[in-house]
Amino acid sequence: MNRKTKIALIVVIVLFIAGMALYPKVKEYLSSEEETTETPDVKVNNGGKGRTTLNVNAQILKPEVLNDYFRNKGLLLPDEEVDLSFETSGKITEIHFKEGSNVRKGQLLAKVNDKPLQAELKKLEAQIPLAQDRVFRQKSLLAKDAVSQEAYESVNTELEKLMADIELVKSRIAQTELRAPFDGVIGLRQVSEGTYASPSTIITHLTKISPLKIEFSVNESQINNIKAGTSLTFTLDNDMNKYHATVYAVESNLDRQTLTLKARAMYPNPGGHLKPGLSTNVEIKSREIRNALVVPSLSVIAEMGRDIVYVYKEGKAHQVVIKKGMRTASSIQILSGLNAGDTILTTGVMQLRDGLPVQIDRIEERSTEN
Repeated sequence: MNRKTKIALIVVIVLFIAGMALYPKVKEYLSSEEETTETPDVKVNNGGKGRTTLNVNAQILKPEVLNDYFRNKGLLLPDEEVDLSFETSGKITEIHFKEGSNVRKGQLLAKVNDKPLQAELKKLEAQIPLAQDRVFRQKSLLAKDAVSQEAYESVNTELEKLMADIELVKSRIAQTELRAPFDGVIGLRQVSEGTYASPSTIITHLTKISPLKIEFSVNESQINNIKAGTSLTFTLDNDMNKYHATVYAVESNLDRQTLTLKARAMYPNPGGHLKPGLSTNVEIKSREIRNALVVPSLSVIAEMGRDIVYVYKEGKAHQVVIKKGMRTASSIQILSGLNAGDTILTTGVMQLRDGLPVQIDRIEERSTEN
């Protein structure tokens, strides 16, 4: 082995030994660099003790009113609706309504031929003066004992019969007129002038849409929360507005097949904005809890069969075991473990540990769901 080979071998051995000696320190340095890269929200204190501080948001607990709701599907129904038809048969001679228009109660909508009845009415009314004159003369003669009581009553009966016949003809004439039974919106016309109509012929449809009814059902556990006067809110698909209605009637017994109780509420529907037949999402308040302590659902952690939250005290996160109560869409009622005024940590909860130093970036205001 020549001199140069020996020198190269010695250098390699020295470098190998130096590398083995420095390996632990290099590994520790690389590990600390990796940890710093993966947890950007954790800032290293400058106190020289190697402790870390986690930046979080918090919320201060305050007593509030917590409402519990249950939700069901419903259906908008018209207050009144009817298919309109004549009470008698005949050829339609007049149509007085415009499709889709608003009509008033008693408004004349259509008419069938009544000329024969009008002629008969005129004939009967022409007999009234003569019949009245007979009664007057018989009454005068009766006062002088010139005629019998029976003769007077006979002519008086004839007059009453004539008046009854006139009323009968007038009622038949009224049957030739189709009038709106209530205020509402007229539907599409199903006939034309000249059509021979019978009582089975549908002329059009009339709907009263102000107010509207909301029909919905509740299950056995909810029936005690539904009665006349109960307030509710409802929404429609593709409509961001909330509407308010009041229950006015509840079915007397549960449906035997579905074991649900049907109820109806009334919504004024000003201006007829909403239309019957739309499905609704009904929301009813079942109970109200006053002075409740409520935390966001995301701040509660289930761990080893316990429910815990973290509170802020003296710059550190402290673990607190709680007992949960009512739960809403995004909040949980706290029955025990916390008090009003406690500062609850609401972000970074999965990184928190008991006693970990934390720094609060922002105190959040709780948004209620009522």
